[in-house]
Amino acid sequence: MTVGTRAVVTALGAVTPCGLTMAENWDAVVAGRSGIGLLRDVDVSDMTVAVGGEVRGFAPLEHVPRSDARRLDRHALYAIAAADEAMCDVEIADPYRFAITVATGSGAVSLTHEATRRLDADGPRRVPPGVVVYGGPDAAAAYLSQKYDARGASVGTAATCASGTVALGDALRMIRHGYADAVLVVAADDCLNRVNLAVNSTLGALAPGYAEAPQSASRPFDRDRSGFVMSAGAAALLVESEEHARRRGATGFAELAGYGTTSDAHHPTAPRPDGSGAAEAMRLALADAAVSVDAVDFLSAHATGTPQGDAAEAAAVQRLFGSHAASLPLSATKSTTGHLLGATGALEAAFTVLSMRDGVIPPTLNLDHSDFPDLNIVTEPRDSKIEIAMSNSFGFGGHNATIVFRRR
Repeated sequence: MTVGTRAVVTALGAVTPCGLTMAENWDAVVAGRSGIGLLRDVDVSDMTVAVGGEVRGFAPLEHVPRSDARRLDRHALYAIAAADEAMCDVEIADPYRFAITVATGSGAVSLTHEATRRLDADGPRRVPPGVVVYGGPDAAAAYLSQKYDARGASVGTAATCASGTVALGDALRMIRHGYADAVLVVAADDCLNRVNLAVNSTLGALAPGYAEAPQSASRPFDRDRSGFVMSAGAAALLVESEEHARRRGATGFAELAGYGTTSDAHHPTAPRPDGSGAAEAMRLALADAAVSVDAVDFLSAHATGTPQGDAAEAAAVQRLFGSHAASLPLSATKSTTGHLLGATGALEAAFTVLSMRDGVIPPTLNLDHSDFPDLNIVTEPRDSKIEIAMSNSFGFGGHNATIVFRRR
């Protein structure tokens, strides 16, 4: 049950394969303009994977000094850029009431890989000492806290592909229980490298092939889906107490009203087939927001395009929503953006509040033959007044996280 101060989302930012700002991303997702293409920045000639979502045209020196651009991992640079967009023209009155969380599934992988190559090739004295500072999952949070003079909690959060949503849920609790006036939640990942691509391909998680038609590779809920498409990028959301936002004249996109999280406790990579853990996370989020299942107007699905994951989420939706599942509009934007791993929950949360603002549900691409005809999966942009919306994130390790938004 909701208690204490209400939390509102007041600012957004994003860097993804679909664009370098949130506006560019939202335009692309609504238009169904895919950011997925042939991988060009990493050699995959000896792998089955050929496509991914690479960030194009990114200029780190617009956000950090040259010395920091050399030291920081790519995921951190994306995080800083997304945060800069969200924090443009924002001033927080009390720095000790301003917290920052950066969520990531894998952290500073490119930095760590380069340090390992340097160690093997040149010996320990050639390993940059900055790796100990910039190589941790909290590095971007520490950097941003200094950049914005945020003197409240500064942490890194990791829950694989649910990381961004877990961070938003934690932000809600911090605001609700009075530990902060504002929390900048940023989520970022960049695993487009030979190691991570090889591992995920070996697991059978990535969609193989599609060199001739890369934009058709991400196929959530489609009968011919064969795995997810890995992407890089970041998203940022500023969450404030309603009172703090009002004092500085910010109206906000939507209220962050509920959060639920569970663990499947089942398998390192596979979800529970019956969707029970995911359904419980959704139930807890609705209860936290004091919302009934039949009041939900839109569901942003996790829906990566893996056969097991999509089936478990569909089972969870039907398990929780019952007869309402057939009419509940559902969309899977990973068909456009690819899967940003730990960043995906924050990005899809941003898309969800923009859906509420603009009254439009973005389409699910590549759904040529639905494997779940009993679900109301949106395949064309659909005008819809959305009062209550839900966003799901599920990840390896059995992480389940759901957040609920209420229209302002």
